[in-house]
Amino acid sequence: MTASITRRRSRRTGMKSKAAVAGAIAVTGALLLTGCGDQRDKTTTTTSAGDTNKAPLFGSLPKDIQSAGVIKVGSDIAYPPVEFKKNGQVVGLDPDLAAALGKVLGVKFEFNNTKFDGLLLGLRSQRYDIAMSAMTDNKSRQEGVDADTGKRVGKGVDFVDYFTAGVSIYTKKGADQGITTWDDLCGKKIVVQRATVSQDLAKAQSKSCEEKGKGKIAIEAYDDDIEAQTRLRAGGADAGSSDFPVAAYAVKTSGGGNDFQLVGEQVEAAPYGIAVPKGNDQLRDALKQALALIIANGEYDKIIAKWGVKEGAVDKAVVNGGK
Repeated sequence: MTASITRRRSRRTGMKSKAAVAGAIAVTGALLLTGCGDQRDKTTTTTSAGDTNKAPLFGSLPKDIQSAGVIKVGSDIAYPPVEFKKNGQVVGLDPDLAAALGKVLGVKFEFNNTKFDGLLLGLRSQRYDIAMSAMTDNKSRQEGVDADTGKRVGKGVDFVDYFTAGVSIYTKKGADQGITTWDDLCGKKIVVQRATVSQDLAKAQSKSCEEKGKGKIAIEAYDDDIEAQTRLRAGGADAGSSDFPVAAYAVKTSGGGNDFQLVGEQVEAAPYGIAVPKGNDQLRDALKQALALIIANGEYDKIIAKWGVKEGAVDKAVVNGGK
């Protein structure tokens, strides 16, 4: 979910203490299947807007967005259950939350499908007004710093934090090879989505493995998480890693629950945030107010419960809460 865009997420890059989001974010059986460059396709999906005469926060938005009636969203729409396509429609946690925000703001949220590692570039080029794609709020993104090189690549973004998740490891079912922690991956192969926290963690762990003389980790990175899952399912790797909600969803749904299993605990628990370009304080603050309102009126909790991710819920709207 940086130029090396610590995804969806990043909790990157050094390994921190295990911070399991207790009780695992349960993914319900009702969920259907299982996540950055140029636009992946030209398909857009627009959420419904509230009546501007009744929307309590319409006046808080920048004038250009009031006039357009639309907030353009960059999103990597291949990351179930956070955002994915079902029967040609964009569904998931993020689209539902965006629709709820749109009702109190009185505008539509238009989702544009884009590779994850191109989302921040899309914001810098003003292709999108915001990015909402299970993107982890962290200091490197806030400051516009490439997590790999340490070099500044842009002005950075502000985040309106709306969810919390950790990173998990999963293997083929019945073939965990004794893997329960990241240390157990030394000398093995892992598949991840490119530019994600999982990739950053794997890089950091591989360096640690080499320093301990245990053999580096072979890392295969793919454009989206589904491709990584396909590789693991075919026996092309020893393990995979992604954000816990996504890993748990894959374990629940892939092959009717017979393909994968979660191993060990979550690590690097951190907030997902709606990314807003630096300097657009009015839009950032309007989104924060809107999130606070749907938390207060109960709509937020309904959506969180619908997608079976109650353990990741937040109880207040925060800006730039990531570390």
